[in-house]
Amino acid sequence: MTGGGLLVLGDVVTDVVARHRTPLARGTDTTARIRVLPGGAGANVACWAARRACGEVRLLARVGAADLPWHAEQLRAAGVHPYLVPDQEVPTATVIALVDATAERTFLTDSGAVLHLAAGDFSASMLDGVGALHVSGYLLFSGTSRAAARLAIDSARERNIPVSVDPASAGFIAALGAEHMLSALDGADVLLPNADEARQLTGLPDTAAAAAALSRRVPLAVVTLGAHGALVAEAGRVTARVAPHAAEAVDSTGAGDAFTGAFLAARLSGADAPTAADEGCRAGALAVTLTGGRP
Repeated sequence: MTGGGLLVLGDVVTDVVARHRTPLARGTDTTARIRVLPGGAGANVACWAARRACGEVRLLARVGAADLPWHAEQLRAAGVHPYLVPDQEVPTATVIALVDATAERTFLTDSGAVLHLAAGDFSASMLDGVGALHVSGYLLFSGTSRAAARLAIDSARERNIPVSVDPASAGFIAALGAEHMLSALDGADVLLPNADEARQLTGLPDTAAAAAALSRRVPLAVVTLGAHGALVAEAGRVTARVAPHAAEAVDSTGAGDAFTGAFLAARLSGADAPTAADEGCRAGALAVTLTGGRP
């Protein structure tokens, strides 16, 4: 995976981030610091990749028509070329991120227009000059958006463009079923789950064993471990354990997206998998010091 730009097929979300320092008080008020920010796993990945600089970074996503100008402006300001499809009927996806005193986040998710991305929204010309395709796993949880993802993956394979996928959500994987999710990943070259997602996909409680198992399904599996770094697995075995970078965390929202964006940009620049994973860990460490999921 060297040279060319990056096309991300993913999601644009309006994030409502609520940082609360005390436990939620059921049935009454809990003081919080609340901000409305641009987000979405795919969009965040694109922005972190653009920050690392790896050629032109493009993003294909569907958003509510009313919000398109604001989201497009935010993406361009981050150095991303947006291919945003306006949806006249369904609003932009919205996520309420509840972030506690340990910086752990819990999401309330309204997928909105994300799952309405259609095969007709994708054009093979979007792959012109592209060195890698990345697919946000959130698209795999709906038949409509899954068909769009499949078309993009197949088009990339026809051009020998490597494909990476972030499985996105352990909770959604549990609802869909691991085997259904794994079948949707057919054709991927790189899988980038977090530890919970890796365990959910394999049914294995040991994260290293889960990483190794996933690398028998795809050529390269890179599992993020949060504050404990990352694992790189190839051909059925863990080949590298990447140390974390220290950080004073305030919000873990988007840390995995930061890892993925920096990892993919580094790979496009010629880095091997462990080196790219180290860059991903560095970006993730920066991300947790910020509120929201963008650099």
